[in-house]
Amino acid sequence: MNSVRERVLREVVARLSSAIAPIPVLRMPAVPVTREASPALLLFVDGDSIAAHANHLVDRLLIVRLAVVARGTDAFDVADRALVAAHAAFLADPNLSGLAIAVREIDCEWDVDDADAGAVLLPARYEVRYRTHALDLTQTG
Repeated sequence: MNSVRERVLREVVARLSSAIAPIPVLRMPAVPVTREASPALLLFVDGDSIAAHANHLVDRLLIVRLAVVARGTDAFDVADRALVAAHAAFLADPNLSGLAIAVREIDCEWDVDDADAGAVLLPARYEVRYRTHALDLTQTG
């Protein structure tokens, strides 16, 4: 069985993919998004830390960064609409079908790169709080 962390990430990808289709969701892409492949929503894990230990349970904080990449004259609008839909889907069920304790937004930034056909990168970060057993990462607590 996969870890709770992996199941959380798969649930997030499924929700986002459904919410922003036909824009693709790319999990931890290893290569830059080409002009032809944008717009796209990129999902990165910025960290997974331990918040507390209690009675053989571990509270964890998974930091997920979403970044919408769009290009062209309407790039800001495309990026904003995609992030609005992704945000709503991510926060619609803050328990992520029983895998998480809570989901909350941390921050959002705007970044523009005029060197690449007016590329817009709109990143937003979220914290997913979840719990596992101390000795078994596949079991929720």
